[in-house]
Amino acid sequence: MKELLINIEPMESRVAVLEDNVFEEFQVERRTPPHLLGNIYKGKVASIVPGIRAAFVDMGLGKNGFLYLTDIVELTPDVQEAVRLEGGSGRRGGGSSARIQDLVRVGQELLVQVIKEPLGTKGPRLTTHLTLPGRFLVLMPLDPTFGISKRIDEPKERERLRGIFKELQPPKDVGVIVRTVAAGATQKQLAGDLRFLLSLWKRVKGRSGRVGPLSLVHEEYDLPLRIVRDTLTEDYNKIIVDSKDIHRTLMRFLAQTEPNMRSRVELYKHETPLFEKRGLEREIEQIYNRKVELPSGGHVVIEQTESLVAIDVNSGKFTGRRNLEETAFVTNMEAAKEIPRQIRLRDLGGIIIQDFIDMDSQSHRQRVFNALQTAVKKDRAKTNLMFLSEFGLVEMTRQRVRRSLESVSFHECPSCQGRGIVRSPLTVSIGCLRKIKRAFQSSRKRVIEVTAHPDLAARLLNEDRSLIVTVERQYRGKVVVKTDPALHLENFQIQPV
Repeated sequence: MKELLINIEPMESRVAVLEDNVFEEFQVERRTPPHLLGNIYKGKVASIVPGIRAAFVDMGLGKNGFLYLTDIVELTPDVQEAVRLEGGSGRRGGGSSARIQDLVRVGQELLVQVIKEPLGTKGPRLTTHLTLPGRFLVLMPLDPTFGISKRIDEPKERERLRGIFKELQPPKDVGVIVRTVAAGATQKQLAGDLRFLLSLWKRVKGRSGRVGPLSLVHEEYDLPLRIVRDTLTEDYNKIIVDSKDIHRTLMRFLAQTEPNMRSRVELYKHETPLFEKRGLEREIEQIYNRKVELPSGGHVVIEQTESLVAIDVNSGKFTGRRNLEETAFVTNMEAAKEIPRQIRLRDLGGIIIQDFIDMDSQSHRQRVFNALQTAVKKDRAKTNLMFLSEFGLVEMTRQRVRRSLESVSFHECPSCQGRGIVRSPLTVSIGCLRKIKRAFQSSRKRVIEVTAHPDLAARLLNEDRSLIVTVERQYRGKVVVKTDPALHLENFQIQPV
């Protein structure tokens, strides 16, 4: 049984997917910063950098978007990977051999769409190949092409869909992509979706002509409607939502697209919050933990760094019944099923290195990798896996189009600046004593006042008091230690008085 749970709060929306009561997917969207992915803007080229074959586009957001040459001349990587094109290539302007400065100029106005959210100091990634997703179709209003999702792999179904579109005869100047969820859809459903998207493009095109540069032309749906549009399939038994307004919106949307699914939408009315009632709040808190326990007693440690995500598998308390090989195999099999779930829940992306426990048996290695591959297939994001190396490492890449759950929910620690550690009182004390000596050497005054965090002050006045006395004798002076709880443990102030 598969359920979609939607929780609406004043500052955020949350969506959880449960499969046989197992928490499989989680998404959260905050009101601030605003969601940009999928939005269409009327921007203006701010600068061109031929060396990296890209242009920076001002959209009025305070941070310029990044437009690669390939995102001007070719369809987006997502489309190329997910769709088998059957008419038209979507290429423009001479292909990838063209020069960026020949295609755009500074000050030029462009219709651009965000295909990747801002990450860190980077602005949003943009494309000029606009897409308008519907329930069953994606309209490409500027790219006359036709394609069917590669996930629809049944030849008869692909042929049926081709036949429907020959009869529908969409305008020749637009492109249409058939989404995975369209498998089994009727001609009436597809025709209705096409009419809706053509009408939407007419409104977008009209607005783009009326507004000035640096303006939002089309805003993508919010999370609840977007998740229903993009992921809802027949295997969902229930959609439970705790907001009357969103419930009404979803019912209207499904009335236009899939009326038979409306009976599965429930409005949650209990006093106990929805996620709390289903035991999800505790599981959501666990998503933020570095350590994930495995059933046998082993565990997985997940560390996000600037360049990659490192995942380490440990046997922990589990010792097995026979030998080390069996212990490693059992723990690795559990980890191979749990790691992809954690990657989806945390929305981890980029390069992901998984360090499994070493196994001698090639058969065991193959079975662990097969289990990992099977679990990864549930992921809607594009992923690539490299086979288990002799060191037990699996290299994986996962499409990243938005910030991870951790980066959305946390900010850098003001105490350690993101390092996760601070200097010990002993280390800080040694540095403080050096600076006390330097202060005596550079000043004629014989009294040095040290203001420090209480932990450091206690160290100087107790364990390191003899060192203070030695310095006082050496320089024939006096060291006065004062405390200030407002100071960081690593910071102190030294003042000759």
